[in-house]
Amino acid sequence: MAEKHVSLTEDEQHKVSKLPVMDGTLGPSVVDIRSLYAQTGYFTYDPGFTSTASCSSKITFIDGDNGVLLYRGYPIEQLAEKCDFLEVCYLLLNGELPNGAEMKEFVTTISKHVMVHEQLTRFYSGFRRDAHPMAVLVGVVGALSAFYHDGTDVTCREDRYTAAIRLIAKMPNIVAMCHKYSTGMPFIYPKRKLGYAENFMRMMMGDPCDEYIPNPILIRAIDRILILHADHEQNASTSTVRLAGSSGANPYACVAAGIACLWGAAHGGANEAVLNMLEEIGDASNIPEYVAKAKDKNDPFRLMGFGHRVYKNYDPRAKLMRQTCHEVLDELNLHNDRTFKLAMELERIALEDPYFVERKLYPNVDFYSGIVLRALGIPTEMFTAIFALARSVGWIAQWDEMISDPELKIGRPRQLYRGVPQRDVQPISSR
Repeated sequence: MAEKHVSLTEDEQHKVSKLPVMDGTLGPSVVDIRSLYAQTGYFTYDPGFTSTASCSSKITFIDGDNGVLLYRGYPIEQLAEKCDFLEVCYLLLNGELPNGAEMKEFVTTISKHVMVHEQLTRFYSGFRRDAHPMAVLVGVVGALSAFYHDGTDVTCREDRYTAAIRLIAKMPNIVAMCHKYSTGMPFIYPKRKLGYAENFMRMMMGDPCDEYIPNPILIRAIDRILILHADHEQNASTSTVRLAGSSGANPYACVAAGIACLWGAAHGGANEAVLNMLEEIGDASNIPEYVAKAKDKNDPFRLMGFGHRVYKNYDPRAKLMRQTCHEVLDELNLHNDRTFKLAMELERIALEDPYFVERKLYPNVDFYSGIVLRALGIPTEMFTAIFALARSVGWIAQWDEMISDPELKIGRPRQLYRGVPQRDVQPISSR
């Protein structure tokens, strides 16, 4: 295939830059601007990096216009229907879905690492009981390198894989302990014979005085939430993990940085914001007032959980989460609960009101996942921590891919400086 280029001409300076065009497997081609400054003396200006590819990747592909999400080429709809979360973890880490023998070995390996160092549990007592779980999670995950420093040689492929396994295995335990600590309940140790999602729910919601009886529909709901949030291309938190990792930082520190970024209300905090919004609206009878506020350009109120920065069509994860949401509400007979009736009426309006339909402001995955987590009895402040649990595998897979990339360079964005020009310091008596 002949090489493609674009030419940029600057009339005043008479500078011409011929830049190569690179093609991916899917999606738009990109202009390779690495030589732009050397050729022209100019940088590009792209706030939010909305038109800039920061890396090449083989892990996740999104087509926001057509509502497509692929993990390693597999549609998210098929993975959510036919696989469990650990199969998806194997896929993201290794590039292919496992066969029976590979899956058995992978599950056995994960189960060997589910416990955390007992001294790590003492970290929790250093936090206030009312600390936000994400604050605790940033500290505890960042501290993992102090306990598992034997596997943090980022140049070693085996060490990187061990770190990935440890992170996937221990995150359910770490997140569940965040919840138990905040409620004053004792920590519950994992059971290796249980599945990943079931083990997590038992550690989160179980009581050591009683036998935990799992509900398959609710366990499957958690498993699906984990699958749907496992990775989402170069979003803010994943880019944070990659940027931190580009310096050679250990994987646990990089993931802790990702957790800190995910905590933002515009990112991982969106499903928590949905429930807070529902509490503010209060009752279905108040919906017309709040819908009018959302349509008013001069009113700062926003309907949380509708529309998406990337998806200009229906979020493919939302379709799956909507199905799970109604399964859970049916199973728990919650359709008459005030909050859930309010949520379902908002959903109906968003799918029928011309204002929302024309602007493609469909309910997104955060809208439904927040409702499901609330129905499962999980406190609102734990929602983002569960998101972090799911996304950990995506973060570590993206980090490993970056470290393996022969083109790896430490991240160092440029800027457009608009401050004061150079000036001289005057003596204090003259200022």
